[in-house]
Amino acid sequence: MPVSRTALTVNELEAFLLLAETCSFRQAADRFHVSQPALSRIIQSAERKLDARLFDRSTRHVALTPSGEELLPIARRIVAEFHDSLSDLSEFVAGRKGRITIACLPSAAAALLPRAMLAFERTHPRVALTLIPMSDEYVQERVADGRADFGMSVAPTAPGPVAFEPVAQDDFVLICSAGDPLATRRRVDWRVLASRPLVASGASSSIRPLVDRVLAETGLAISPKYEATNISVVGAMVAAGLGVAPVPRLALCLMDVSGLAVLKLGRPAVHRELGILTRSGRSPSAAASAFLVTLRADLGARAALPGNDISLRGTRSVGD
Repeated sequence: MPVSRTALTVNELEAFLLLAETCSFRQAADRFHVSQPALSRIIQSAERKLDARLFDRSTRHVALTPSGEELLPIARRIVAEFHDSLSDLSEFVAGRKGRITIACLPSAAAALLPRAMLAFERTHPRVALTLIPMSDEYVQERVADGRADFGMSVAPTAPGPVAFEPVAQDDFVLICSAGDPLATRRRVDWRVLASRPLVASGASSSIRPLVDRVLAETGLAISPKYEATNISVVGAMVAAGLGVAPVPRLALCLMDVSGLAVLKLGRPAVHRELGILTRSGRSPSAAASAFLVTLRADLGARAALPGNDISLRGTRSVGD
């Protein structure tokens, strides 16, 4: 069959398939919802493009020519693939199919997202989700350059291409070894750090700037004796009796707390505000938008439960 420079349209292929199936211009035209002359023009257009006759016609008979027989399986495959692709596109546009990449703080990845992911899986089973736990500066980078659909982290320190929507507040607590005399107390204030070696998170974490700020505001001239970039290692060091550490409550899910005591920490009451980071001026995919709806609903439901580990916006901030 000669190769044409002008490709057949899907409309022409569908008309060809109907006529090949019915061998009747009247029946094919009815099913294609066009007049018989219009159907005849569509078939003639296909034949001109292919420079080949596709049907032998008579007043009573319509039959495929050898060229038509050759085109038949090709047309079936192309039309089927076209409709399958449209179906996939419709599923994507509707948010029922696709992939969501989320850059997030490790504590948010472990404590805030899995429940929402499970709820989302029940309603959107064809959407795949990828979590990328990382420090807050890298979360912002991934969201800003589009490698992540959205992020969960603390607010950016300066205006930029990333928008921040506060959704939860994570209170600071003090952890000490279960064998420390402090473990018998339920609540302490920040001055207790002067009586114990301080185990600090790494300088690049979202925790360290808050701790340093509170120490400065309260006049506590304390330098960390120990430091670890991994929060689970901070917990292990404290459990071993090396010192104490102020940490966000959600970070406890990243530690082995069996050897730790967790005390409320006040004077001042401190929290870090966590939120959803999105790229300014960029519309999220339908799947990402649907997941964000699920996430907000889950956080709201959790905040309403007695003894919850998070709260919604509205409490006092660092230094208040």
